This record gives sequence, structure tokens and C-alpha cells, in this order.
Amino acid sequence: MEYIFGLGSFALGMLEDFALSSKEITVRFGETLLAFVSKPKDRFLPKNYQQFLALMFAVLEVNKDLLLLPNITLGFRIYENLKMERKIFLYSLFLLSTRRRMLPGYKCDRKDPLLSAIGGHNSKSSRQMASIFSIFKAPQLGVGFEFTQGDRRVYPSFFRINPSESAQYEGLVQLLLHFQWNWVGLVANKDDSGEHFVSSLMPMLKEKEICLAFTEIMKFDFYTHEDTNLYHIFNTLSKGEVIIFFGDYSSNTNAQIAVFAYKKQRYESLLKVWIFTSNWKLNVMKSESMLLVIKHYHGALHFRDHSRDVSEFNNFLVSLDPLNPQGNFFLPLWWTLIFGCNVHKPGEILQKGEKPCTGKENLQNVPAYLFETSMTGESYNIYNAIYAVAHAFHAMHGSGTRPAMMRLGKKILDVRSWQKVPFARCGMKRCQAGERKRVPEGEQVCCYQCAPCPEGTISNQTDAASCDPCPEDQYPNMDKDHCIAKKNHFLAYQEPLGYTLALLTLSLSVITLGVLTIFLKHRDTPIVKANNRDLTYILLVSLLFCFLCSFLFIGRPRKLTCLFRQTTFAIIFALAVSSVLAKTVTVVLAFMATKPGNKARKFLGKPLTNSIVLGCPLVQAVLCATWLATSPPFPSLDFHSLIGETILECNEGSGSMFYTVLAYLGFLALVSFTVAFLARKLPDSFNEAKFITFSMLVFCSVWISFLPTFE
Repeated sequence: MEYIFGLGSFALGMLEDFALSSKEITVRFGETLLAFVSKPKDRFLPKNYQQFLALMFAVLEVNKDLLLLPNITLGFRIYENLKMERKIFLYSLFLLSTRRRMLPGYKCDRKDPLLSAIGGHNSKSSRQMASIFSIFKAPQLGVGFEFTQGDRRVYPSFFRINPSESAQYEGLVQLLLHFQWNWVGLVANKDDSGEHFVSSLMPMLKEKEICLAFTEIMKFDFYTHEDTNLYHIFNTLSKGEVIIFFGDYSSNTNAQIAVFAYKKQRYESLLKVWIFTSNWKLNVMKSESMLLVIKHYHGALHFRDHSRDVSEFNNFLVSLDPLNPQGNFFLPLWWTLIFGCNVHKPGEILQKGEKPCTGKENLQNVPAYLFETSMTGESYNIYNAIYAVAHAFHAMHGSGTRPAMMRLGKKILDVRSWQKVPFARCGMKRCQAGERKRVPEGEQVCCYQCAPCPEGTISNQTDAASCDPCPEDQYPNMDKDHCIAKKNHFLAYQEPLGYTLALLTLSLSVITLGVLTIFLKHRDTPIVKANNRDLTYILLVSLLFCFLCSFLFIGRPRKLTCLFRQTTFAIIFALAVSSVLAKTVTVVLAFMATKPGNKARKFLGKPLTNSIVLGCPLVQAVLCATWLATSPPFPSLDFHSLIGETILECNEGSGSMFYTVLAYLGFLALVSFTVAFLARKLPDSFNEAKFITFSMLVFCSVWISFLPTFE
């Protein structure tokens, strides 16, 4: 049907949906048929009426601007297609023809040639209109569709008035990341725009590791005679808790019918988190309908096109008078629906119970789901389209004095949620700190399981892909969510082993010092002289210093203590073993000299003992000096032997030199043991060989048993 609302020098054509068809709708749920019939009085959609008011308001503003289009006025022609896309071709040809005659390209009545067509409530209808208007080179501004290669050449006169969908796709991904939803479903119309939506969004979701519970491209069109199997539809929708719905303008009512059918058949609501793109709109015709619809979409999120607060538009709405519509055919009907009153013609008698409209009703009291007083994104797109046409037409007739497009301001909306965020993830839970994601074989990357971090590693964030090792001087805590500094471990005086060894060392040192004092006090007695007094003094002093060397091994390892503790002990202990060897050799030679004709007597005396006592430690001193000169010991840290502790130790530097020094001590002990073993049965009360043999045997046993500890 054609409605002419404004006359002018040039006409703007518009195809829009203000009403629904009253045809019977039949849908199939399994084997059950459900029928829906829209009542004639409920056909008008009051919310869509704002788009026409935005068109009318923009045309009035342009006509009042004497600088923009001087001596030129714009008019408009509106065609209502009742959401029946098959009539779009027909109405598009009507806009190009003489009124009431199908003669495209010929205007034989009023001199108001078509300046531009505005319309196409979705990409499909826009493409249908573009196929007609591009033939006649008539500009068309409509809801855009994503051009494929060659589309611009086929539709050269089409210009989109809505924002590109790529920014909306990025917003969808950011929304899912914000709520930490990684298991969602995609539902789209079965058309070019729906397929483009799915193909464009899926790579972006995959990049952010957001998985799809299902992807369905459905035909939500119950106005055709085809039966729709709702059983399959809702089995699919039940797989996910969060559903992203991409539907065009006409799929709005169809989706509402589908949700209502589910409720009717299963006696339960489809409680999901719905995320609707900007193309989807919730249209209701009365408050009762809103209550029925909103409970099915409870918690839904809806993207909307950008808009701007046009303050003059509110003044325009206030000036509307249903009692004086001035040719506005829809105004009385729209007023009746949103205020629940009746607009009567002058002299018409009121029926019983009817409430007359006064024209003074306040639009601010109308619920937003019926009509919004602020300009919506769709209306703002139409408002901008009118100005784009006016400025383009102005540019054709000379340079203008105003910019071609209005500068858009920014409006920040602070949304605060007071409800619990729904859970929409493939796994049962998110991996907490101390865990990592593990994807079972054959599953999607979002369907992961949580595994504890291996020993020595941590994860300090949720849903970590891997665990990170701690630094060497730190170790994981019990929960494996952060690292703790390791404690320093060394043989300290405060530890039981430390102070036990210190007390034992002091005790043995005191005992040795006491024996030395007794020998010094009785040094002139025969028994002391017979015990080889000088060698006994050297042996006791060296033993005393050997005990005191233990203090170099207790306490925090430092550079000097690491440098001298092994070498000092090795030289002093070599001196002690040399003294024992010298005493044993002296006893053996002394008994051998008692035999007639034995030449051992000439070896007896201090030269032999002095050479043994001085020569053997000197060899050890040369070995130690070589060790310190080539690869000296140094302090080091062992991070791996103990969990949670760092061992402060002395690294011996050269392992070969360390074992050479140790082997030399073993060699001296073995020689002493061998000599003492040969002299163990010598018949003399002063013979110490049996005791020396026993002590050397113990030393060699301990020496051999401690060799593995140095590995």
C-alpha cells in the first residue's frame, strides 16, 4: 500500500515495516501442529513508527534550512510491505513509476522525481532493492550487506546507512571474554548475511580460544507454507547456556513464536543467555505481549547501533497531535495503541467504555518497549541518510557552506550488573591457580581438563595453558600458585648436629690437651723418655689441631673457610699419621737392632724420624699448594638436592686434586697399618704396634666407607 505524507520538488522513497501480516502461521513441533493468528488490531508495530518520525523530522529540518537546499523542498513516499519481501520488487518499481501505473523510469504526473530510495530492513531486502535501483542508477541508502568480490560493480548506487558489522563482531568477542564464556552456540538466519556472520565470527572466536557448542543456520520464517521442525531447533539450542543469535529484522517475531511454541509444548521456558546482534529487535504491540515475551528472554544482551541525542527530536514528538494528523495516516492509529485511548473524528459519538484521546498525553510515560522518545540507532541511521542525500544534492549545485556530515559526539554508558554472571563453559570449572589446562585427545581446545602443575612449577592465573618453573632460589608453595624463597641450609652451630659436633670437638681437644699437659709435666720420667717423647709431642699437637679443624666445617661456608678447611686438615692429619708411622718404624728397627749382625742399628736415631715426620707432610703440602693454585675450592649453592632449601656448600674445585689429597692420606694410613701389623707380636711392654694396628684399621675402614659420600 502507498502512503504519501509529504510533497516537494524532489521525492524520497522509503520501504519500511510498520505492521505485521495477518496470515495464519503454522509451525510443527515433532508431530504436533501449532497455529498462530495475528489479530488485525494488533498488526501495527508502534516501536517501528519512530523510524518514520525520524524521516519526517529530518525532512522538515532540511526544508527549513535555506542554506542547504534553497528554493528546493523534499517530499517522501512511503510503502508498507507488511514484512513480505516478495513485494519489495513491486514497490521498488512503483517508486520509479507514475503513480498507480507500472511504467518504471517515466514520471507523467507530478514533477517530483525520485532523489533517493531509503529502505531495506535487512541485507536481503537491501540487495533486492539494489538490483532494481542500480539498473536505473537511482541512489539507495539501506541496511548494508557485506560486499563480495564484484558486488560493488553490480550494485553501484547502493550505500549503507548502518555501521559495519566488523566492529560488532569484535564487541561480541570482548563480551564473551569479559564474562569468561568459552562454550557458546551460534544461531543465524539461513541467508547470505547469516552465513557471512558465521564465517566472520568463527575465526575470531577460535583466535581467543572460545569454542562453539553448536552452529546452526536456520530458516526462521513461519510466514511461508513450509512446516518448521521445532523439535530439531530446540534440541540444538539446549546444548549451550549462551546463545549468540544473528537474525534480521523479520526474524524477530518468528523467533518469538518459536520460543512460545517451546513453552507451549514442553511446559517450561528456554532459559538461556541470549546475545542478540543489532539487527535483531524486540517488537511488541501491547504491554501484555511484552510480559509474555520478556520472560523467555530473561537476561538477554542486545547490541545496538550507535545513536546521538538529538534534542530537537523530543520537541518534534511533543508537537504531534493525533486530533490534527495533517495527512499522517499512521499517527491516530499509533497514538491509540500506545496510550490505550481512541481518536475520534469531529462529531463522532463515543461508544460505551471508550476513553477518548485528548492529544495531551505524555510520551515520557510510554514504556520503552512500546516506544522510545530518544532516537534509536535505526532511526538515527535514517536521520543521517536524509542529511547525506541533502548534502550530496547540495554539492551537485555548487559548494556548500556547511559540512556534508554532522559531527557525531560520543556517549559513554556505564553498565553495572547486580546479578550473578551465568556459567557457560565446556568444562565443569575453570582451572584455578596451581593448575594447568589439559585437552583430552579428540576434544576441542575449550573442552579441557584441569591437571595439577608438575613438581617445581606453578601457575598464578586461571586457565593457564602451562605451568612455569620457579627460579632456582625459590620453590612452589603447597597450592602451587606462587613461589617461595628457599631457606639456606648449612651445618650451623644452632642445629643439633652442629652443636653436638662442636661439643664433641671441644671435649676431644680438652682430652688431648690434658694428655699433652701430663706428658709435659712428666717429660723427664723414664716412661715418657722411653715413649719417644718428641714424636709423642708432635702427635698430640697434630691431633689437637685436627680436632680444632672441625670448626672450619661448621657454620656458613665462606671464601676463606672453603679455601683452607680441606687443605689445612689434610696437612695436619698427614703430620699426625707421619708421627705414628715414625714411631712404628722406630720400634721395629729397635727390635731388629737387638739381633747380632743386623745393620738396622745404623738407621736408628733422629735423622730417620725427622725425615719421616717432615717429608710425608711436605708431600701433602705440595699437593695442596698445587690444588689451591690450579682450581681452588669456592662457596657454591645447591638448589636441587633438597626441596624447599638451598644448600650452602663448598665446591672442591678440582675433583681430581681432592681425591689425590684424600688418597695420599689413605696411602700413609695403609703404610702405617702394614708396619704396625708386622710389629704387633714384638715381645716388649713398650710395644705400641698392636694399638697402632687397631687404630689404623679403624681409620682405613672409615676412610673407605666415607669415599661414596664424596661422589
